Amino acid sequence: MVVDVGGSHVTAAAVSTAAPGGAALLSRIERSVDSHASSAVVLDSWAAACVDAAEGAGIDAGGRDWGLAMPGPFDYDHGIGHYARVGKFEHLAGVDIRSGLADRLGVEPMRVRFVHDAGAYGIGEWRYGSPTRHTRFVCVTLGTGVGSAFVDDGALVFDRADVPPGGEVHRLPFDGRDLEDTISTRALLARYASPDPGLSVKELASRARSGDARAQGAFDTGMEALALAVGPWLAAFGATALVVGGSISRSWDVLERGFRAGLETSAPELAGTLDIAPSRLLADAPLYGVAHLLERSAAGARCVTAPALP
Repeated sequence: MVVDVGGSHVTAAAVSTAAPGGAALLSRIERSVDSHASSAVVLDSWAAACVDAAEGAGIDAGGRDWGLAMPGPFDYDHGIGHYARVGKFEHLAGVDIRSGLADRLGVEPMRVRFVHDAGAYGIGEWRYGSPTRHTRFVCVTLGTGVGSAFVDDGALVFDRADVPPGGEVHRLPFDGRDLEDTISTRALLARYASPDPGLSVKELASRARSGDARAQGAFDTGMEALALAVGPWLAAFGATALVVGGSISRSWDVLERGFRAGLETSAPELAGTLDIAPSRLLADAPLYGVAHLLERSAAGARCVTAPALP
């Protein structure tokens, strides 16, 4: 049983990794969650989605291992959030989430495990989304922030000289600011500077497709910056494939031009050889990724599933 925890939602699912074609969702429950609610309310919401997903697949929630893709900052080994002053889950700061969920699901705490959310997304795309099993594979997710996963022959790499610190590209500076200040939902909308406070990235992409040069320019500038920041690391890692995921990747047709232009500058040796594609699994990618990592762990493989706390 697997769970993807987001800032405003939780998705729980039963995944079969032995299905024809490699994997299949047996059930999938997505619920909205108020990330500013009390710890008890948030954990109750997560647990309720978990129980409903298990019941939907005819599975006893208390008889399974649970894997959760969690956003940072988080202590993935001990199941404790470090969310103070990050704008979400402030009431979960310092809370033993592993024990809280285990109690609610009726399982031993050791059966609740945690995975870096962008890492789970990347592994899901590497294992089940990409038609080719690349040895050096990178996934970058774009949404409210920027996530990343560097995958070396099926293993997540977080601490090595050929990847950014913690394997996290959001830490990379660009033009004196965090990368997320240049390419993210808020950055794109701020660059377009619409007087409409309800404008979404989806609508912004629609305007770009309709010939709005300023809208297209917002995407071009952001994606070129992403390529300028990430390109040298793709080259250092020896990546042969890059998948761009997250909610913004649904607008890949207006994203690609800017990224390829930036890559020509930052890593020209990759510009004609790197296999670049949008996410194929989208919101299901982390669910499949967690399932894969649980499967490997059950088989006795040692899996590094998250960066060390800074």
